[in-house]
Amino acid sequence: MLEKLGLTLKNAMNKIANAVFVDKKLIEEIIKQLQRSLIEADVDMVIIKEISEKIRKKATDNIKSLEKKEQIIDILYKELVEILGKDYYELDIDKEKKPFKIMMLGLYGAGKTTSSAKIGFYYSKRGLKVALIGLDVHRPAAPEQLEQMGKKGNLTVFVDKEEKNPIKIYEKFKDKLSKFDLVIVDTAGRDVLNNDLISEIKKVHDEIKPDKIILVIPGDIGKAAKRQAEGFSQACKINGVILTRLDGTAKGGGALVSCSMTKSPVIFIGTGEKINEIESYDPESFVSRLLGMGDLHSLLEKAKMAIEEKDQKKMQDRLEAGKFTLNDLYDQIKAMQSMGPLDKISELIPGLSGLMQKKDLGNMVNVQEAKMKRWKYAIDSMTLNERENPETLNSSRIGRISKGCNVPGSEIRELIKQHKVMKEMIIQQASSMKGMQNLDPEKLARGDLQGMKRKDLMKLAKMMKHSKIMK
Repeated sequence: MLEKLGLTLKNAMNKIANAVFVDKKLIEEIIKQLQRSLIEADVDMVIIKEISEKIRKKATDNIKSLEKKEQIIDILYKELVEILGKDYYELDIDKEKKPFKIMMLGLYGAGKTTSSAKIGFYYSKRGLKVALIGLDVHRPAAPEQLEQMGKKGNLTVFVDKEEKNPIKIYEKFKDKLSKFDLVIVDTAGRDVLNNDLISEIKKVHDEIKPDKIILVIPGDIGKAAKRQAEGFSQACKINGVILTRLDGTAKGGGALVSCSMTKSPVIFIGTGEKINEIESYDPESFVSRLLGMGDLHSLLEKAKMAIEEKDQKKMQDRLEAGKFTLNDLYDQIKAMQSMGPLDKISELIPGLSGLMQKKDLGNMVNVQEAKMKRWKYAIDSMTLNERENPETLNSSRIGRISKGCNVPGSEIRELIKQHKVMKEMIIQQASSMKGMQNLDPEKLARGDLQGMKRKDLMKLAKMMKHSKIMK
């Protein structure tokens, strides 16, 4: 996502960090680098000039104290956040209202149907009962596409493949929709925003009375997003924007800036075709990722999308009880794989994201990802008893598993060893946490250790040491 812009910004950060002096010459070099990357990202030239002048003025005004390099990095960070949206917007969904309705708008090819399913999946992972309804009666195969996407997210989908009146389709399913917490309405599009589309949007809007309206815009149209956002806003009140196709375009920066200029907040960004490849858009986290500082907000969201809520609780209960079998390790590998490639996940982790530019570390991550896939194959080839009791895996059984999954015996032994290490650490952590349950949390929070027994102090020290190792 905007890799070239991100790479340029990381190079600028490195230049600041490695500079002996931060002077006017260095500031001008950084501004030129930033200008080139923003032009390539299709950001409007007026905006580029404005941000350049702001950075130049703020950096120059503080030139005497610029031996603290963090100041210029902070200026760069804040100005990028300003032009890329400034604030974090979240859809305010009233969980008491049933059904809460979101109406989706957009032109052909924007990714409206896919985004409808993605949003449905996103909120279903947050405990809402979600339904999708297809009111696109013009585009061939639109109902089938919505059904297929809904199936991938395990969502209920209502479509009528014969009816050509969107109002009648909505009326047909209206009673059934009332049983859901959230209803996503996929509407029709056109090649351009014309009078026919505006008329249909208004009719559908008046019938379903949506609580929120979201506009879907492809990120690869760059600054042309401004015209689309303004055009749809005139037809009806837009509550937010989803930018799609940011995974394969250099023009996403222009689209993000354009939406910010039209006061149409970007709420979600699409990062791929899969049902879980959608993120809530937080300008601060986004810029942090571009600068190589990681993005924990998106990392936590990916984790929520990867693991069912009931499975999260089950996994937590088992870990707290100190239970960790190869089945548990298998579930964790599966969850990590569904979050996306390991090198992309690493970019979201503060500290590790900047290091990913180094070839050796990048190669190590790729090697580990391939190894985890083979570990998964190996666990697939084990019996249920072997997964639950890996200590029973002797040379004979390892040989059988190796032949069954075509994974070298040495890697299977490495898997068993890794599981043993992880299990011991989990048992230690569970034991430490259990021992701390009777301690006063308020005293611990303010560092008051007086009155604690020696054995509890030992447990606290052990737990803190373990936490440092985990970090």
